[in-house]
Amino acid sequence: MKGIIYLIFFSISWATFAQDFTLPELRFKYDAYEQGIDAKTMEIHHSKHHRGYVRKLNKAVSESKLQGKSLEDLLMYASDRTSAVRNNSGGHYNHTLFWEILTPTTDKSAPGVPSKSLQNAISKNFGSMDVLRKQLSVAAAKRFGSGWAWLVVTPNKELVVSSSPNQDNPIMDVSDVRGLPILGIDVWEHAYYLRYQNKRGDYLSAIWSLLDWGVVSEKYAAALNSPLLTKIEKENWPEKNTFHKVLAQIFHSAENGDLKPLRNMSGALYAQAILLQDSDVPKPILKPEVSLSLVRLEKKCGVLNRLVGKNAREKSLMKAVVAVHDIFHEVQGLCHD
Repeated sequence: MKGIIYLIFFSISWATFAQDFTLPELRFKYDAYEQGIDAKTMEIHHSKHHRGYVRKLNKAVSESKLQGKSLEDLLMYASDRTSAVRNNSGGHYNHTLFWEILTPTTDKSAPGVPSKSLQNAISKNFGSMDVLRKQLSVAAAKRFGSGWAWLVVTPNKELVVSSSPNQDNPIMDVSDVRGLPILGIDVWEHAYYLRYQNKRGDYLSAIWSLLDWGVVSEKYAAALNSPLLTKIEKENWPEKNTFHKVLAQIFHSAENGDLKPLRNMSGALYAQAILLQDSDVPKPILKPEVSLSLVRLEKKCGVLNRLVGKNAREKSLMKAVVAVHDIFHEVQGLCHD
């Protein structure tokens, strides 16, 4: 009973959970997964690699003064995080999901089958399970270097296959494909090298026998009704994210007394403001207040760019860039309402 409670507590859900982050226990012994993954690999992967991500994540969170942030929050805004927070939050989340969807065939267990709802979604989006398997295998096989292959529920509630490098995942704002992953396949070499060496394809064929579609079905049902999916849709605004990256470079340097990035990049910031104002606002936040703030933002960026062109004084430039910063945060606040 204690083991079940422990698993539920540390299981990935779409809800917030607090620090310190902790290594989850596996549901089965290391040697139970032998049909696809040898016991030594499971032991090293779980007790060394995943434990290392958890330890480094807690250290990075403390150093970045992000204590109290949920794992979801750390992932959602990965572009604003340090590389240590980004890599290790992804490493912790990705591996926890991976362990959850693996079920060996034993006297007392066997991988579940897809629910009717998931099977219908697979048929709709891929045509068949065989096609899905091929797409996942191709995504995993073609991921250069280290990374993951994913089955993702997108904000429009479709299923798609994608892959990501290193420990990135589809929740992150740096991902080309955004959504909630309900299945992930680890293609870092530490996941398979002891048994399969460089034969990643053999590992991918073997891992299929461990995938528990009953668990994936539960995650699919949870994802469809997850507030995080709506939050991702609100945040899935590439033009806003690009503008934010340019503004951050300019504003944080200016705060520290360095106006060189501002003088060099004011034109780029203005161009991004124009693109942002002309972009398609995500449906959940499509409201007049957002559109009006975007118009004001573009105008203020134009003012800033002209001041730079006139070689205006530092005080005038700082006043203008602070105004740009404040208007952009109005936009962000409206996105989060």
